[in-house]
Amino acid sequence: MGRIKKKGESGNAKNYITRTQAVKKLQISLPDFRKLCIWKGIFPREPRNRKKASKSATASTTFYYAKDIQYLLHEPLLQKFREQKVLEKKISRALGRGDVTDASRLERNAARPEKTGKPRYTLDHVIRERYPTFVDALRDLDDCLSMLFLFANLPSTSTVPAKMIARCERLCLEFQHYLIKSQSLRKSFLSIKGIYYQASIQGEDILWLVPYKFNQRVVGDVDFRIMGTFIEFYMTLLGFINFRLYTSIGLKYPPKFDQTKDDEAGELGAFKLEGNLATAISDEAPAQITNGETEAGPDPKTQAEVNKLIREMREVDVDGDRTEAEADKDEAATDAIDKFEPAAPGGDILPQPSYSGVEPESIFANCTFYLSRETPRQPLEFILRAFGCKRIGWDSVLGEGAYTTNERDPSITHQIVDRPVIQAAMEENGDGEDNQTSQKLAANQRMPGRIYVQPQWVWDSINDGEMKRPDLYAPGAQLPPHLSPFVQNTQGAYDPTIPLEEQQTEGEALEDSEEDEEAEADEDEDLAVKRIEGADGMDIAQSDEEDEADDNDSFGGFSGDEKAANDGEEESDDEQAAELQYQRELEAELTGKPIKQASSNPQTKAKAEARKRLAKQAKEEAEELERAKGMLSKKKRKLFEQMQYTNNKKSAEDQKLRAKRRKLEKQKSKTKA
Repeated sequence: MGRIKKKGESGNAKNYITRTQAVKKLQISLPDFRKLCIWKGIFPREPRNRKKASKSATASTTFYYAKDIQYLLHEPLLQKFREQKVLEKKISRALGRGDVTDASRLERNAARPEKTGKPRYTLDHVIRERYPTFVDALRDLDDCLSMLFLFANLPSTSTVPAKMIARCERLCLEFQHYLIKSQSLRKSFLSIKGIYYQASIQGEDILWLVPYKFNQRVVGDVDFRIMGTFIEFYMTLLGFINFRLYTSIGLKYPPKFDQTKDDEAGELGAFKLEGNLATAISDEAPAQITNGETEAGPDPKTQAEVNKLIREMREVDVDGDRTEAEADKDEAATDAIDKFEPAAPGGDILPQPSYSGVEPESIFANCTFYLSRETPRQPLEFILRAFGCKRIGWDSVLGEGAYTTNERDPSITHQIVDRPVIQAAMEENGDGEDNQTSQKLAANQRMPGRIYVQPQWVWDSINDGEMKRPDLYAPGAQLPPHLSPFVQNTQGAYDPTIPLEEQQTEGEALEDSEEDEEAEADEDEDLAVKRIEGADGMDIAQSDEEDEADDNDSFGGFSGDEKAANDGEEESDDEQAAELQYQRELEAELTGKPIKQASSNPQTKAKAEARKRLAKQAKEEAEELERAKGMLSKKKRKLFEQMQYTNNKKSAEDQKLRAKRRKLEKQKSKTKA
């Protein structure tokens, strides 16, 4: 007889544990339990059968793996939480007895960070446990950077202390300095949420979001205690990563920090990077120390055999070089660069090589920039320095650390402005007043030999890997669309960089031409009606000769064979023509306008034939598809229908985008006309 299973000793009842049971088992408070789970990476689980897992009549909502909670029993932080709880009880008991001296003594001995600056605990061992290798830490850096950059821009409140904000800002600036030094930044994108950055560190692509430098409003419906727990963990993680990154390129960590420059909004300029002396010495070739002794040479016999082998290898190489040279002479020498073309018709489009000798990471190396006071200094300075620029100047009101604050400096090659071109009102004495009074130059005055661009020019240049044409980004010019560099173009999808005529289907082109013809016909009718209303007692009618000519033009003769072959098509065409004529008569009766006469233009006939051909082709393809689906099994047919639904949904979105672009282009052409 087998062993009788008892209830609650196997299955879901044993594998899962509720949150209340976990808190009782660990003997800590619920906030401390939340902290511990966040730091250790333990999150709630959903059992297959909630009723069996709860082991009670009341419905439990949160479950954890029992093994995870058992793992937390050996956590050193658990003892720290318990010691803190015991200390708080001692202080409250002393205050209850009225022993203020004992309570103050206990409080002085407590390691309170808001009083002494010493942390109650450290999360170093947690970082080592969760990230065994450095690559694992880099893969989890996206959320870390986004959260730290967010808190670096928040105002200080009771829930977000100023020390935490300053620590986040310093860690973020240290990370930016590494990206500048190693030139690891690759792409950036301006969005509504903020600025996206992408960097490549040791083969890992890291993408994070930085909010704009606006005045942030802290709302009350956000639980900053939970976010503060994440921030505490992420600050420790980024500190570890910064140390590893700095030492990998031979820099001391942490870099020297100048508090005075930071108070004057120096930001990146408040840090001074120093090289690691030990790394610099190890990079040099070590000197040979002989102490006056002669070096022992190799064995003569062994050396003779080695020389013989080397001679034989050289002879073989010479023969191979001769054959390769003869083969190269037969081939025609070309300077064309190989192109990567997709092997299949629906393959991805790969980036093509170019002849440019300038590396994308240093496209701004030979430029000197000046940032006007209305431009965002922090992101522009970071991007320009990360892509090789060493000389960046700005107005003195933007802070310290500028290469120059003189706008008339002749060494400046590019100036970034973000204001409309304003015509200044000149007074009698010749002085003009406008919104540029704080600038050194007069209104609308330009320095000769200097390129003036808008800030988007910087982002588009780094995303394309080359400096864009500055005339497209001149002050006051309509900027080209700022496209996301993180979206990979696929074959057949909508691409804003390609002309509309090259990517629209034949059916869309026919519909577009019909809409244009209808619009032109409506305009002609409106003009004709106005002329008729303006004429007094004048009857305009079509002559019998013109009617006969129209009838003759609209008639087409058929041979007997063709007529017999196309009877079905003629009947359907006659039905469609009758319906269209009836529709025209109804529209004319409602609007009071003359009936639209069917045109006998050869171009219209060709469009009608093309429309029929497309409809026939679509019908044949649909029938062929149905026949092919009939050969599939039920499982594969469902999978194929899901794929077809997804493709149709994407094509509908692309068609909507093309229609929107077509409408905008028509509006632009009308305004220009």
